[in-house]
Amino acid sequence: MTLTELRYIVTLSQEQHFGRAAERCHVSQPTLSVAVKKLEDELDIALFERSKTRVSPTPMGEQVVAQAQKVLEEASAIKDIASIGKDQLGSPLKVGAIFTIGPYLFPEFIPELQALAPKMPLYVEEGFTATLRQRLRKGELDVIIVALPFTEADVVTQKLYEEPFVVSLPAKHPLANKESIASSDLAGENVLLLGPGHCFRDQILEACPNIQTASADDPSPIRTATEGSSLETLRHMVASGIGITILPESAATSRYESNSLITRPLADTQATRTVALAWRASFPRHKAIDVLREAIIKSRKV
Repeated sequence: MTLTELRYIVTLSQEQHFGRAAERCHVSQPTLSVAVKKLEDELDIALFERSKTRVSPTPMGEQVVAQAQKVLEEASAIKDIASIGKDQLGSPLKVGAIFTIGPYLFPEFIPELQALAPKMPLYVEEGFTATLRQRLRKGELDVIIVALPFTEADVVTQKLYEEPFVVSLPAKHPLANKESIASSDLAGENVLLLGPGHCFRDQILEACPNIQTASADDPSPIRTATEGSSLETLRHMVASGIGITILPESAATSRYESNSLITRPLADTQATRTVALAWRASFPRHKAIDVLREAIIKSRKV
């Protein structure tokens, strides 16, 4: 068996579809299918149950996939160890960030990082926390930028900064006359939220319990007219007068004229998030982590 074959079965177990798994592995579907069948023949067991609609691991296959994931993580650690003797600021650094941080932080810190480490290529991507967690564990990302709390075995976290939440609303909204907005002021308002899967949505609902999505069983909570896929979508909808929303401070700088969209602080709640770096404890390029953190901190002070 090979590491490539182990990567195929781990990806197939996650996707439960040969086509999607092949796409993620950057191979053709027949290539992946033949490799999986070859491994099953070598082990003399069926790793997957196949149907017309999905592919799922057998009970024995689940155990093999779990062990394969451990092997791939250890193989990634070997590559990390081998890079110790190399220039820590000369190899590419792969950085991921959650959707509610990346669009606002990447443009700020990348120029700072290029000045601090001009020979270090940088690859960035955005994703949900759960997706970034998996890619970090598999060595597909070197470091991720997330909101705490974030816990993962053998992963180190380091706080970067605290960021308050603010209310974004049309300038002609009645609440715009207030210097700050209490969470009780949100009762009865149409508050637009991100969709499920975004940790920022969960943080808002925890900090502002008055905001809840309406349901058939309980019609009293605030009606949420829409669940956006991005903070920018919500900002555009607020600017159109559809409702109001709550944003992290970094996303609140408006591209609209001051007479169409404004922000107000939340007055009576500890509505903040802690942004942090997270990386594998085995990742040996400590200097790369240090300059990344320095670049982010500098960009926040500008």
